[in-house]
Amino acid sequence: MDRVRIERLAPLGWPSPAVTVGNFDGVHRGHQALVSAVVALARETGGASVVLTFDPHPARVLGPGRAPAALTTLAQKEELLALLGVDRLAVLPFDARVARLSPDAFAREVLHAALGARHVVVGESFRFGHRREGDAQGLAALGEGLGFSVRALPPVLEQGSPVSSSRVRDELARGDVRTACALLGRPYFVDAPVVRGDGRGRTIGVPTANLLPENEILPQRGVYAARCRVPPGAWHSAVVNLGHRPTFGGEHATAEAHLIDFDGDLYGARVRLEFHERLRGEQRFADAEALVARIREDVAKARALLSGSGGEGYSSGEPQAHR
Repeated sequence: MDRVRIERLAPLGWPSPAVTVGNFDGVHRGHQALVSAVVALARETGGASVVLTFDPHPARVLGPGRAPAALTTLAQKEELLALLGVDRLAVLPFDARVARLSPDAFAREVLHAALGARHVVVGESFRFGHRREGDAQGLAALGEGLGFSVRALPPVLEQGSPVSSSRVRDELARGDVRTACALLGRPYFVDAPVVRGDGRGRTIGVPTANLLPENEILPQRGVYAARCRVPPGAWHSAVVNLGHRPTFGGEHATAEAHLIDFDGDLYGARVRLEFHERLRGEQRFADAEALVARIREDVAKARALLSGSGGEGYSSGEPQAHR
């Protein structure tokens, strides 16, 4: 998949593009339905499948104080969209000029002139243009005059409600990574370099990788059963602690992963964590011995929970629509 940053609204010359538009934060099941429809349409018509997204998120320009934290980095978004078969990722820098584009101007200058769209797929609740004045019905009317068709898809539902990025954020804030997984169609993951910590885990017999997550959102503080991908690509079961390490009087939030049955030096490596199940909340223990005993219990639970996930080398981080 090619990623192109649209610095000026000039024709890109892509063949008969089928386009979907949105922020695609998290690339959840609702996004996957839009992307799958675009990919199928492009293949039927011999054109290019295109995802048009924005960077930064429009809310960070229109209302910085109200902007939501991002579920995925732009690089992660690109990776997930590529797995779904997208040919081109068009990134439109969102600034004051783009924010002022009327629905007509957006359709004419971005979709028609720059992308050369022949087909556009959006959700039924899609809004666009200055002050979100445009909708899917209005886009279809504009498309008739500009030479592209518009298909509006109904929302994807989970437990009777539409799947959305905000729902995923809410579930992660509650620590319900299982429900977040159902919304995403895959486990929620973060990428992080391994940095040096105080080495306390090794001294108590439970070595941990101290992480500096690149993602803006972490699940609620607590202990999780997870998968950890280490270079050059092997997956290992893990127990992850997110919190302040209250037993040792920690003042700053940390992310630490104990890789089960792993023996190696990960300092400086970049790893990926997939969150599969919350084991418990953050706790303070009377002493290190009590903490270690509980960690041993956590490891046993995590081992049992993850034993049916395919074993070492398994990766579940692929979008559901692509499986």
